[in-house]
Formats: sequence, C-alpha cells, structure tokens
Amino acid sequence: MAAQDQTLQTKYYATKILITGTDSKCRLCQQFDETIDHIISACPILTKEQYIKRHDRVCAQLNFNIYKETGVQLKKKHWYEHVPKSVEMCQEGKITTLWNQQVQTDRTILNNKPDIIIRDNEKGTCMLIDVAISGDRNVIKKEAEKILKYKDLTIEIQRMWNVKTK
Repeated sequence: MAAQDQTLQTKYYATKILITGTDSKCRLCQQFDETIDHIISACPILTKEQYIKRHDRVCAQLNFNIYKETGVQLKKKHWYEHVPKSVEMCQEGKITTLWNQQVQTDRTILNNKPDIIIRDNEKGTCMLIDVAISGDRNVIKKEAEKILKYKDLTIEIQRMWNVKTK
C-alpha cells in the first residue's frame, strides 16, 4: 500500500513530506531526488546491472508461461528455474517461439531483436514481445515507444514470413 501511495521511506519522502531537513538526493547516484519512480526505473547506478537482471527475469517468466500455454514440455517445475531456449518448436511445428533472437531481414533494420517472438504457422500470425519495466507514469509512453521501435521489423516480418503481426 505504501508503495502505491508513494509513502515509502525514501529520502525524498523524508525531506518533502516529513520535513526532516535532510538531502533528498538518491543515496546511490547522488544526482536525482530519491523517489519511488527513480528507484524503480531511473537510477543510473541501478541501470547498469539490476534493471537488466529484473528485465531478464520478467522475460524468463513470460517465456515459461508461453511454453506452458503452447504445450512445451518443461524441464523445471518453477519459472524461476527456467532457462529459455533460443528456439522452441511445439505442437508439431505449428508454433515457434524465439527467445532473444535477432531476425535476419532482406534490408537493414536497426531494431531487429525483440525479447520474444511467437510465430503461429497454423494461424499465420506472429507476435513480437519486447518487455519494458517502467514506472506507472510511463506505461503508455513506453508502449508507444516499443510499437514505434519495432514498426519496421513488423512490416518486414509480414512481408518475409507472410503473416499478420501483433
């Protein structure tokens, strides 16, 4: 509850709400106010390693759930033990899941490596998934950025693979 209400004991909260007279700068980077949003998704010190680990674990859990839904035999019982394969085919080749794979295209496309691609050969569809872990205030912005980022790849996949993309 405290996190949703932005009342966790951050330095910003102590300075601005409790009026303690202390410095509100982040104790890690010392550059920006230590707010919940800053800690969750904007601290340059945490960006180097912790945010990447969190992103990769979210993607692994998503991949685990996709495998379960598509009938892939899982070697591990729990998502946190799961190590995704680069390419996984299931349902007798009807569905292909690509994990963190660069898509080879006929023309140069800078953003050609979404986190997960699910290609349903039976339905003629392809879904690109690129995870973003953002603060509440940036969800719509991040979604728009991701759609724009992969627009060229989406068009190229539709053309090359003759599928509809989502």
